[in-house]
This record gives sequence, C-alpha cells and structure tokens, in this order.
Amino acid sequence: MPTVVLMDVSLSMTRPVSLDGSEEFQRKNLAVHGLNMLFEHMASNYRLEFTALMAFSSLWELLVPFTRDYNALQEALSSLEDYDKTCIEAALNGVNNVVQQEWGSGCPCQVVLVTDGSLGIGKGSLRHSLQTLKHRGEDKKFPLPFPFPTKLYILCIANSEELQMTDAMDNLEHLLCLSGGDGQIFTMEGPLCMKSVQTMFGRLIDHAYSPFHAVLHCGNLSSDVQVFPRPEPMVVDEEVEPMPRAVNVDEVGAAATDELEDEPSATQMAGKSPNFCVLLHGSLKVEGMVALVQLGPEWYGMLYSQADSKKKSNLMMSLFEPGSEPLPWLGKITYLGPVSEAAENPYGEDDSKSPFPVQPPAKRSYAQNVTVWIKASGLQADVQKILRNARKLPDKTQTFYKELNRMRKAALAFGFLELLKGVADLLERECTLLPDSAHPDAAFQLSHAAQQLKLASTGDSQYADFDHNIAPMHTDFSS
Repeated sequence: MPTVVLMDVSLSMTRPVSLDGSEEFQRKNLAVHGLNMLFEHMASNYRLEFTALMAFSSLWELLVPFTRDYNALQEALSSLEDYDKTCIEAALNGVNNVVQQEWGSGCPCQVVLVTDGSLGIGKGSLRHSLQTLKHRGEDKKFPLPFPFPTKLYILCIANSEELQMTDAMDNLEHLLCLSGGDGQIFTMEGPLCMKSVQTMFGRLIDHAYSPFHAVLHCGNLSSDVQVFPRPEPMVVDEEVEPMPRAVNVDEVGAAATDELEDEPSATQMAGKSPNFCVLLHGSLKVEGMVALVQLGPEWYGMLYSQADSKKKSNLMMSLFEPGSEPLPWLGKITYLGPVSEAAENPYGEDDSKSPFPVQPPAKRSYAQNVTVWIKASGLQADVQKILRNARKLPDKTQTFYKELNRMRKAALAFGFLELLKGVADLLERECTLLPDSAHPDAAFQLSHAAQQLKLASTGDSQYADFDHNIAPMHTDFSS
C-alpha cells in the first residue's frame, strides 16, 4: 500500500519551540525528526512499499515521487524551505493528482499529513473550505473523499490542549470524517520536544506500519515470512450476525495450481531466510502458476509472482472473500485434490478438456438474456443501437421495434421513466432531421414510436403495461 507524506512548510511551522532551556528549535524541526524516524522504520520493515513526499503551503510541490529509496526521502527533508500560509485543500488536490497519475483509482493509499494544526487564514483556509462545502459547483468540489481507498493520518506538532483552545481539532476531525473516517489524528503529549514527537510517531508506526509476521506451510516445508501491508480483519455481513475474520498469524498453508486468475487486492510477502519461500517464489515465477493459500477457517487466497521490473519480482498474496466457495466457477475449495487421486483424468489424456468452470446443478434465472445497465456506456450503446436502426427505416422496421421494446421493458422494470421520455425526444429529433429522399414511412414510424414512449413515460397503467409491446404502425406505405 503506497504512502504519501504531506509536509506542512507554511510560516506557522517556523514557530520556535524551546527544548529544555537549550537552543531553540522550530516546529518544522520536530516534524522532520519524526519523519526521519518513520522513514528509517519503513526502510527496515516496509522496504518494498512505495512512498512519496510532498510539501505544501498555499501551493503544493512533489519533492520526491513514489520511490523505495528512503535516503532520497530523508535528503529532501533536510532541504525544506519555508513558504506562506497553510492551504490544506490545495495540498489534498495535489495528493489526488499524484496518486491517480501513478496508481489510478483502484489502489488503496495511506496519506500522512504532518502539520502544526494551524488552519490557515481567510480564503483557502481549512475553516473556509469546510464552511463552503455545500455551496460549490461540480468543478470546484472538495477533494475528499478521494476516488481511491484512503487512510488519512493527521500528525499535529501540537498538543491536544493547544488545538482545543480554538476550533482546530473540530475541523481536523471533520476533515478525517470526509475522508471516510478510516484513519486517525495523532497529537503530542506533554511539552513540545524531541521525546514527545518520537512518542507520537511511534504510535503511528505501531498503528499503521508495524510488521506482520507469519509462517508459510506446505506439507512438511515451512518458512517464516513477513507480509506487508498488513492483512486487515474484515467483517462478513451475514443476514443473522456479522462474523469478524482475521488472518491467522501462526499458519498459512499453500498448494499450487495453474487454474486461477489474478485478483485485485494484494499484499507483498518477503521471506526472512532463503528457504521454502524462495523456492516457492521461483517455482511460481518460472512455471507461471499460482498457489492456493488458506489463511483461516474457510478463508482462502492465492500466492503468485509479480515483477516490478525485468530484474525484480515480488511474491504477492491476494485474498478472496471469506467462505467455502469464494470463486463460484471453481466450486468448493475443499473438493480440490491431486489429479492422481481421481478415478479418471479430469483434463483428459491429451489435456483436451477441463473440469472448470463447475456447472451449477440448476439454471439460474439471471442466466437469461436480460438487459443490464451497470455502467453508463451500456445504456448509451442500447440507445445508439435504436437510433442506428431508426435511420435505416423502413428497411430495419422489425429490428427497430425489437430493440425499442427491449429498452422499454428494461426502463419500466427499473422505474426509469425519464429514459422513455428522453428516447422519445431523440426519435422526434431524428424525424425532423430526415432528408427529403427518406421513405415516407420512416417519419410515420418515428412519430408513432415517440408517441408510444411518451405515453408509457407517464406511468399510466394503460400505456405502461410491462407485457405490452409497441407494434409497427400500419400505413399505406407498409409492405
């Protein structure tokens, strides 16, 4: 899971802090000390993860793009400059741009915001941003929630008493809520000093960046492994009672197969010693196979090799939904076994057949040829098909009405009456655009179809009967 570190370099971060009566430090110095501690920990325990460093005041700047070179990140920290006022909204827009350009919108990301709790002044301040949330146009929407899964951690170089003297804590909690609430606000305990900042960053490390150790078993072979990012517990929302599921840290079992395809959510595994883990990784990489892995009772996943470059590859683990049949086409995982134990080879003597996908015992109702509009592109394609046939009337009269009635039934089933009115308007427009050379019957059919759709769009039971079909209009020109 990549991390974006967002460092506040506004003027308020230069406020002095007296450390034990000795020389004065700035709040920025405390923040840099804490981030160096975090980067040193990640270099030792999260070395395969990517981290980016950004600085912000009223504007934002990408100091170090996503990298595994933690020396580069620490060097950038040592050369930070001071700028003007705080504008957290601009910084969050920058995070959105940087993450989407590098990872798209499907990759979960952790955002570590380091600030002193100052909200900024006037327009552009966090206070102003949150107060104007409901008065914005689509082109100026607040960047939270991000389009990608996010955990937002806010680390304040200030103690809770200082933040609660103003509305800073309330606004930061509102910011966390807007991000989805999956994160935490950390404040310093006691006086502002090196020890307090170490304690605060230590709490962040324990919460979000602590190593996850497990044992990988396969028959008599086993290997200690480290998994990162940490597999998180999940709750299966059953109808009767939610069931929490967590990965067993003591035992992870594996068995090889070449039937599975890649799953989107993945974690990387790093072996502590060059033994079974290295053997498994190399075998899966060379053979192009995956290994089924059991993480707990009725919770499975798969291991596979994924290359970062021509020279580097990682052993990845993707987790399936908990249950005995996470992949319906595969059937129950517990039914899988060696081919040698089968009465006859399920793949045939010459590998000409396959037992997968497992066919359901009964034909499902959803297996019928029905209209489904999951994405806007599917609806657009169906409307365009109607318009294409409309432009070829009267030659395509039967096809035109077949597609029209299919769309009409789906719209009525979904309660999408506005669609019927919209398509009726499109057909009327097509009628006005007919060339002089068009067949006379085309105009009659378009007007008739538009009128029938408008009547159905009223929802009146007389015209919006689901089983009713719009029939072609009989004219003197009809064959």
